[in-house]
Amino acid sequence: MKAALEQNVALASHLNELESRLSHLRSTTQAQLLSAHQLERQWKQKQSDMDRALAPFSPSSLYQRLNQGVQEQEMVCRALEESFLDGDGATVSEREGAEWVKRYRDAKRLYYSRQERKERWDEGRVGGWR
Repeated sequence: MKAALEQNVALASHLNELESRLSHLRSTTQAQLLSAHQLERQWKQKQSDMDRALAPFSPSSLYQRLNQGVQEQEMVCRALEESFLDGDGATVSEREGAEWVKRYRDAKRLYYSRQERKERWDEGRVGGWR
């Protein structure tokens, strides 16, 4: 009987040791879980910051800017044409005329370049965007 009692006391002390070890492991695991949740929240915040920073370079945003650029350049060309046609009848020097022609050609060149890029995009000839 004494041996059983000693064995029972030994098992009880072993159980107490296991209980304290288990309690320590639980608290460590809880701390690691909280740390993992905090890191996950930080990652989600960084990911949303990155998405916001890269939004102007998304395909839809780039296409929208290209389309807007085509429209703006077309309006610039029209304004130049109207400024030429709405002249008040005054004669212009050859130099002024040459400057206007140069500005108009540059504006038209930019317009056609943007328009060509947009047409390529519309036809699906822009790689990696769709």
